[in-house]
Amino acid sequence: MINVGIIGATGYVGIEILRLLQKHPGVKVTSIVSQNFVGQKVSDIYPTLRNVFDMKCDALDIESISKKADIFVTALPHGVSKEVIPKLIALDKRVIDHSGDFRYKNVEVYEKWYGITHQMPELLEMSVYGLPELYRDKIKDAKIVGNPGCYPTCSILGIAPLLKNNIIETKNIIIDAASGVTGAGRSTDLPYQFCECTENYKAYKVSNHRHTSEIEQELSFLANEDILISFTPHLVPMKRGMLATIYGNLKTETSTSELVNLYKEFYKNEYFVRVLDEGKLPETKFTAGSNFIDISVVVDKRLNRVVVLSCVDNLGKGASAQAVQDLNIMCGYDEKTGLESPGLYL
Repeated sequence: MINVGIIGATGYVGIEILRLLQKHPGVKVTSIVSQNFVGQKVSDIYPTLRNVFDMKCDALDIESISKKADIFVTALPHGVSKEVIPKLIALDKRVIDHSGDFRYKNVEVYEKWYGITHQMPELLEMSVYGLPELYRDKIKDAKIVGNPGCYPTCSILGIAPLLKNNIIETKNIIIDAASGVTGAGRSTDLPYQFCECTENYKAYKVSNHRHTSEIEQELSFLANEDILISFTPHLVPMKRGMLATIYGNLKTETSTSELVNLYKEFYKNEYFVRVLDEGKLPETKFTAGSNFIDISVVVDKRLNRVVVLSCVDNLGKGASAQAVQDLNIMCGYDEKTGLESPGLYL
């Protein structure tokens, strides 16, 4: 049995991890940290947990909580991790982090896009990007796993087979992606209030969303060359879910069926990646509440262009469920443990 602590447990990512781990036979949650609710039962904050998990929230006292768990999952704002993770590592703990602080290999790229000084670049050398389909072997022994953002997970897995097999031009890749409102976290900011979001659909941070750099880093690794993309995120009036539409120019003429077969071969051993048959398209309700990613591929023969549609739950494969998948790898469990439930659908 592995003892796990969750720091930032009462945000949407943290509480979803806590929910998922209630079904996990090899994990015991022994500490939940929330500075805003110290001493309160988490089941009073989230009543769905009543009689399921009634633990009280701990204060962020590293020395105290470090005695309670072997692995910590941190769901903290970007930049805050510098006060927490170095201390946990010094105490020989392992960490799965949800901020952007440990997703980058080039500290200058991080500082440019996040607008802050990293302050712990030496820890980047021991961190591993937490995308199991690409970094499974490194995640296994990692001290720090930087869990990917939801947009990068959806985008990278959607386009990876094309770049790895040199199928598309590396210039002019376009990604349009739309996310549910929980992608912004448990925020009370005006743009995320009900009356501002409902019956509305909008783009935001056009050409300068920080996840652009994260996607570019991983696509560059896949293609073995520097890649720049055009990435536009959108906010959709729903709680959870994400759909990315990816456009790439094909190098040679090919058919939809050929690319579907290529994708199925590329992901043939990946339980959580579902490549759809030709003519089938993903929908957010098919992945909501799960760790699955659904991908479809369509060739536009008029333009010799491929269109990829990639769909995840931004709180599932895009964050919390993927963290549990990483946790399973780190602990030597089957990756599916605690994650085999199908999507919510309704």
